Amino acid sequence: MKTKYVCQLCGYEYNPRLGDIDNDIEAGTDFEDISSDWTCPLCGAGKDDFECVEVDDDDDKDYE
Repeated sequence: MKTKYVCQLCGYEYNPRLGDIDNDIEAGTDFEDISSDWTCPLCGAGKDDFECVEVDDDDDKDYE
């Protein structure tokens, strides 16, 4: 199982495998390793507004 983190306010998905290149978060960066002042790139929500979601390898094409 892989994990991704979903913003509970807007639905943005942070995928650790992809990172957040537009905000200088390199691919492969675990969510826990992102600075505490990082915010959702879509709505500005803080890390506390994200929920960890397990993803089946077969269900998430971003992991292929």
